[in-house]
Amino acid sequence: MKNILIASFDMEVGGVERSLVSMLDHFDYKQYAIDLMLYKHQGDFMNLISHKANLLGEIPQYSTFRKSIAKTLQDRQYTIGFSRILSKVHADILGRVRQVAEPGYYQMQLMWKYALPYLPKVEKEYDAAISYLWPHYFIAEKIKAKKKIAWIHTDYSNVETNVKLDLEMWRKFDHIIAVSNACKDSFLAKYRELESKVVVIENITSPDFIRNMAEKEAAIPMVNDERFKIMTVSRLSHAKGIDNAVKALRILKDKGYKDIAWYIVGYGGDEAAIKELIAMNGLDDQFILLGKKTNPYPYIKACDLYVQPSRYEGKAVTVTEAKILGRPILITNYSTAKSQVEDGYDGIICELSVDGIAGGIERLYKKHELRNDISNHNSNQEFSNTYELDKLYGVI
Repeated sequence: MKNILIASFDMEVGGVERSLVSMLDHFDYKQYAIDLMLYKHQGDFMNLISHKANLLGEIPQYSTFRKSIAKTLQDRQYTIGFSRILSKVHADILGRVRQVAEPGYYQMQLMWKYALPYLPKVEKEYDAAISYLWPHYFIAEKIKAKKKIAWIHTDYSNVETNVKLDLEMWRKFDHIIAVSNACKDSFLAKYRELESKVVVIENITSPDFIRNMAEKEAAIPMVNDERFKIMTVSRLSHAKGIDNAVKALRILKDKGYKDIAWYIVGYGGDEAAIKELIAMNGLDDQFILLGKKTNPYPYIKACDLYVQPSRYEGKAVTVTEAKILGRPILITNYSTAKSQVEDGYDGIICELSVDGIAGGIERLYKKHELRNDISNHNSNQEFSNTYELDKLYGVI
């Protein structure tokens, strides 16, 4: 039996975390003993972790990465706290100088770089160690393993990082797993010299689980809303384009579409700014933030149209889940979009802009038959892909 370590940050509600839950559910525990290391034991998905995986205890130094700087200092983790202050100042300066929309990625790189000397190693040696969420410094620097594997879930062509710093880390991995071919291509456009390491393994999906969960909360208030209901399940962040969604709905309202309600399941750092934008556009009764939901599936099932307004994605887990629930889908033309939706068959791809989103919604609002065709197509597809795990076993 091979000993495998899988490391990630926590189990807060998110697409990456849902894909990790699904992978752990379907792992071959007769062949592999899984240790799961979460830097912080928090999140609504904690109780969804397979009991067959061995959840390791928290290590105080690593748990700081899911705490505020003030709380880190309060817990007397002074060196890590000051390294985080330094990384924040450095990244903020970079953001202003280079006019970077989202310097948080660079800040995370620097946070790990400055904190590494003060983080403990894990003494146990593994046959394989998997880092499930970037940045991957923990597995690269603090774990002994015969094979080291890193997972990439995002479109790296849209992420502002220090390439030299990243390459030092990536070179310590034997394999890098991309969740789609488009995700792989965008990664290699930035890190061409790593081509021999990259393998595509799609997120493991469990259609039966998703369909069963969709039936668990049939009495949600959204069901009784007789307006045309749009649903998005997303982090409230720049990458996900929720600000563009608000502006698109304002365009539609100005054109006379006052019977459209757009529901958002999710949370994130941009919540206050998005609420302000909603109020500024007079959309309080039409653009509705539902907050964090452990089970988003009844909400997806209840909608007339699922929309992903993202600026960039690796492969959006929620889009696949909307397909499984037979929903018509609209996504923006981010660089990996064509790997997720075949335009006109299982969804529609619109221009990545406020006008593009508004136009795509208007088209699907008017064309009831097109929505039905997409919905019927998705309802009749087979989405189970547990065979993808065989690729991971091969890599290990």
